[in-house]
Amino acid sequence: MKKAILATKVGMTQIFNENGVLTPVTVLQAGPCVVTQVKTVENDGYAAVQVGFADIREKLVSKPVKGHFDKADVPYKRFVREFKFENASEYSVKDEIKADIFAAGDKVDATAISKGKGFQGAIKRLGQSRGPMAHGSKFHRHQGSNGSATTPGRVFKGKGMPGHMGSKRITIQNLEVVRVDVENNVILVKGAVPGPKKSLVTLKETVKAAK
Repeated sequence: MKKAILATKVGMTQIFNENGVLTPVTVLQAGPCVVTQVKTVENDGYAAVQVGFADIREKLVSKPVKGHFDKADVPYKRFVREFKFENASEYSVKDEIKADIFAAGDKVDATAISKGKGFQGAIKRLGQSRGPMAHGSKFHRHQGSNGSATTPGRVFKGKGMPGHMGSKRITIQNLEVVRVDVENNVILVKGAVPGPKKSLVTLKETVKAAK
């Protein structure tokens, strides 16, 4: 991996290209990310670049994390993540990773925590079918039979049931970067990206390029 950046989701909009074709895009406030530590094989057993993103007040930072930022002499950041760049040795502490690391036409993977939808039934959560909707049915949106009375006489592990929906780490692969605003550190990505507005999104160069 050579390209990656942290961003926050601004929202969705639509743009027109030079041919007048409408494209739905997700607007991401990408970076700037500051390098807080460079990990090496000699010291840490692997090579990686640790970056911080989104400023935060000093009173909201714990003492151990504050000491880490002070040692690097960088501003306090809300999010800290690691990227295992192939060229990690080329980075130095205080270096900045900005939106221009990507360009229009690049393929990226977007990772974020999906929207939480609370406790949901089996129809919404798993796409199961409903029962008859006539008044005498008494079985409309219930899950249905879970286990037989005799063999095996139990509910199998992994059986889909009502429960907590959403709020999971989701990765959408092979999204296309439509436009990059270097001046404002904004990246427009074609299609939808997981998570609500203002949520943290990790953009990495795709690992499964479409043919």
